[in-house]
Amino acid sequence: MPAAVLESTPRLSSSSTLTDSTYLIYPQRNSLPAMLRSRLRSSCRSASLISSRNLFRNALLLIAAALSPAILHAQDKAQDKLSLDTTRSEVHFTLADALHTVHGTFHIQQGDVTFDPATGKANGSILVDALSGKSGNSVRDHRMTNDELKAPDYKTVAFAPTRFTGTFNPTGDSTLQVHGLFTLIGTPHEIDVPMQVQVNGDQIHAVGSFVVPYVQWGLKDPSTFMIKVNKEVHVDLDLSGTLRH
Repeated sequence: MPAAVLESTPRLSSSSTLTDSTYLIYPQRNSLPAMLRSRLRSSCRSASLISSRNLFRNALLLIAAALSPAILHAQDKAQDKLSLDTTRSEVHFTLADALHTVHGTFHIQQGDVTFDPATGKANGSILVDALSGKSGNSVRDHRMTNDELKAPDYKTVAFAPTRFTGTFNPTGDSTLQVHGLFTLIGTPHEIDVPMQVQVNGDQIHAVGSFVVPYVQWGLKDPSTFMIKVNKEVHVDLDLSGTLRH
């Protein structure tokens, strides 16, 4: 048992005379067991360490929160945006049969594409009005848009680029391979489109071409008993618009 000191404290009676004494027991200084003192010191060190870790973690969270807007802003700055001028952009198609070759055009309804020149990532879409097809023959055009493209139900044909390969030059000419999803009568198909791109100031002009195996992709075959039509249609893109960095 730890050593103690007995201290006598006088007690006064109602007559203000000393009648007896009471004794208080005080533990002597440094009388706690060594093991207990060691545990107390260890607990203090652990609490201090935990507090330091919490402060460090909170500081990191504050730094991350402060840097997030700057990082997002830098990512936004890395994105270029192409906005098509629908009055100067068209889709041309060529379809041959045993007797002649049919040429026609479709009107681009809308086109906005965002891309990162450094990584090649892209998103956005180019929408073509499925009812706008013209080939110079109204009967053939009605059959093409209504029977084959099913335009009353699928009003647009879409191309959504997802990435490109090649070096995009902010001025002058570039040769790119654009990969994306071509959606025809509601079904997406992966395609690659070789494109030649020319940038002059904030104006951009791009041309590209690809082949669509339309019968394989679910469209009606327009062939008849007498006339056999090619099962693939050749598509040419002629795109003009504004480039924003």
